Amino acid sequence: MAKTASKKTAEAEGAQPDFETALTRLEEIVERLDDGNLPLADALALFKEGTSLAKRCRSLLSAAEVVVKEALSDVDEHEVEEEFDGDETGQAEDDGEL
Repeated sequence: MAKTASKKTAEAEGAQPDFETALTRLEEIVERLDDGNLPLADALALFKEGTSLAKRCRSLLSAAEVVVKEALSDVDEHEVEEEFDGDETGQAEDDGEL
């Protein structure tokens, strides 16, 4: 329960929600807007909140994509180094000189 209270406090103080929190709230907003039983002012307020949450989610996904690409490039570099360090058997190639 303390975790929920601290999340609400952080959001009330203007802290940005994490991805899961933003996505859950965005889904709630979409459901409410889909019902179509809201006064125009409420629908517009929810729409504005939803667009802000969608922007936050896109930003977090872009940041995650960068992290994944960096991790994959580290893996690719390691594989390339192994290819040049030896042949398929893992042994260094002999250039014929003694």
